[in-house]
Amino acid sequence: MNGTILTKGRRLVVLGIVASAFGCGSNEATPGAGPKGAAAAGKPRVALVMKSLANEFFAQMAEGAKKYQAAHADDFDLIVNGIKDERDLARQVAIVDDLVAQRVSAIVIAPADSRALVSACKRAQEAGIVVVNIDNKLEDEVLREQRITVPFVGPDNRAGAKKVGDYAAGKLKPGDPVAIVEGLRTAFNGQQRLLGFQDAANGAGLKIVDSQSAQWEIDPANRVASAMLSEHPEIKALLCCNDSMALGALAAVKAAGRAGQVLIVGYDGIKAVRAAVDEGSILATADQHADQLAVFGIEYALQGLKSKEPQADKTTPVDLVVKVEK
Repeated sequence: MNGTILTKGRRLVVLGIVASAFGCGSNEATPGAGPKGAAAAGKPRVALVMKSLANEFFAQMAEGAKKYQAAHADDFDLIVNGIKDERDLARQVAIVDDLVAQRVSAIVIAPADSRALVSACKRAQEAGIVVVNIDNKLEDEVLREQRITVPFVGPDNRAGAKKVGDYAAGKLKPGDPVAIVEGLRTAFNGQQRLLGFQDAANGAGLKIVDSQSAQWEIDPANRVASAMLSEHPEIKALLCCNDSMALGALAAVKAAGRAGQVLIVGYDGIKAVRAAVDEGSILATADQHADQLAVFGIEYALQGLKSKEPQADKTTPVDLVVKVEK
């Protein structure tokens, strides 16, 4: 899978809000021995399973993982896979089951759904495969029901969204109406980002007049934002739970003739939104370091293969990205 490694624009500033000590992505491995065979050969195979391959965030994640593996080619092989549509849960489950059949050593997964992928992860663990959850946390209640533990390596999405929301609130006045464009409601990171934006809006005394899901995608976000602006023409800001939806919201704002009148924020730090932040059409986004996120998970999976001990969750960095005023 091809992807572009994002670079920080000259006029962007990154403000850290969560820190953690991690290292820093791989040529796709051909199927071979699984945990037992890999152990005999001394070289484990780690599979990275992502969400939508059409989302630049995951393209960047894949490239980061490939570069890391290339730099550590003697330590492990890497298999990279994902789904075309973030809503294709059945396909992601099938990918995990296929990796179990291949007997890979470890699976690092960014689940499309926080509940639906738990059973597949359990089957992987029962086959002796180390499983590490990144990006979107598996739901604790379902993990308890399935009687398994899967370590989560990823950012505090609520804190990240609150930081972005606080920055937007600083440009508004108490009582100003805002709307939230949500991600998938069954995804833990979508739920947490929604809570973070609500925290920021409520803390600043803003009025949330609408909140709807656009399922992480550009076109649904365009339709949702257009409907919001039509029904609530007084809206002062659109708080979008990922950058793809922020781009859809931006198109809706421009189509409504409201460019420069409605603030837009996103979350993920993809290249197109960084450019929009730089030019001033989008106010801010959150960078959770996609090129590093899979690497954090891979490193943790390799540690798990060596130690065989239960692993705790790990919090990874997430930063606010805004335009530098000169």
